Amino acid sequence: MEAEGVSEAHLRRILWYVLAGTRGGLMRIRIIELIKDRPYNANQIKEALKVDYKTVQHHLKVLLENKILTTSEEKKYGSVYFLSPLVEKHAEIIDEIRTKLGKTK
Repeated sequence: MEAEGVSEAHLRRILWYVLAGTRGGLMRIRIIELIKDRPYNANQIKEALKVDYKTVQHHLKVLLENKILTTSEEKKYGSVYFLSPLVEKHAEIIDEIRTKLGKTK
């Protein structure tokens, strides 16, 4: 087992479900790609991706619930989001999913 009690195989299944098996997967990939470069708060993500704030909030909630992202402060306005250490360690899985979905950076 890996850190946080999640194996790479389990992480792979979670990422495939959250990013490829649901309607909002492509938006979640865009959010992850943005956060991979540096931490962002929800408003910065909204501005960078040119989407509605509520849309960003929804996708951040899904990503947090699935432990794909972590945050500086729970449920606070202005919280900054980061990739979880396990996802950061296995970022190639996200690249693989994006490639198989036919979406490049």
